[in-house]
Amino acid sequence: MPQLQASELIITDEGRIYHLNLRPEELAPIVITVGDPGRVPMVSRYFDELEYSGQKREFLTHTGRLGKKRISVISTGIGTDNIDIVLNELDALVNISFAERQVKKELSSLHIIRLGTSGSLQDELAPDTIVASTHGLGLDSLAAFYPESGAVRDAALEAAFLKAFEETGLPYFYAAAADEDLLRVLGGASDEQAYLARGITLTSPGFYAPQGRSLRAASLLSAVFFEQVREFEHRGLRITNFEMETSAIYTLARMLGHRPLSLNLILANRRRGTFTKNYHDAIDALIRYALERIEQIGE
Repeated sequence: MPQLQASELIITDEGRIYHLNLRPEELAPIVITVGDPGRVPMVSRYFDELEYSGQKREFLTHTGRLGKKRISVISTGIGTDNIDIVLNELDALVNISFAERQVKKELSSLHIIRLGTSGSLQDELAPDTIVASTHGLGLDSLAAFYPESGAVRDAALEAAFLKAFEETGLPYFYAAAADEDLLRVLGGASDEQAYLARGITLTSPGFYAPQGRSLRAASLLSAVFFEQVREFEHRGLRITNFEMETSAIYTLARMLGHRPLSLNLILANRRRGTFTKNYHDAIDALIRYALERIEQIGE
């Protein structure tokens, strides 16, 4: 197998992957992704031990231990374009030999858990609800650049969505599912800390027009589109929420042999026009909910 060229696999003089600025030994097998760098210490403050802290641009990483589990929490910034960077570099850290610049013969699989925020598309999903994404349905074009993504995408969901929305003029979309084991462990029943729902998450390539918001520039997505979204159902699942990362995480992670799950805190109910009353407490509840269950991974 030929070596990966320096222009393709960019490694610094310190042996770090270019954007994430990490060495392989600084990454744990369980990875929590958050968008906001400020959310990283909100997660790591619950670690029993902090081993590593480093940052480059919006990519802040804390690696440490929680009980018997070694965990990294990484901020991704916003959008599927950033996820493209993060997922490929996470995979390189565990599955490419930096010394030889070649893919390893024995590949490793990461658990990748997104703790994100989103807007609800269903009346009953109030702010502070946690949604476990059974699928990510991307309205961006990232998957089109990866021919191998077809092997991990949910063709039945894509066909059903196309049939229901073929008149809307959407330029592209794709769908992929969560890891079933992680969905079982972290997407369980409600408890005292947080109410949890399951559903299909729409992933948008932007915050304004791509999510139906119009300030001075009009959006392609009309009120009729959102009514169709609320009515859409596939195999007993509805489209629950709108955000900007899940579809890319699911598609790239599964294509590269990793295990993804996205947990999204509902900050706003787009239908009712309501917003969470206490952002900090709601985010903290999401973090504690996830960390308590992460200790069960692999059991």
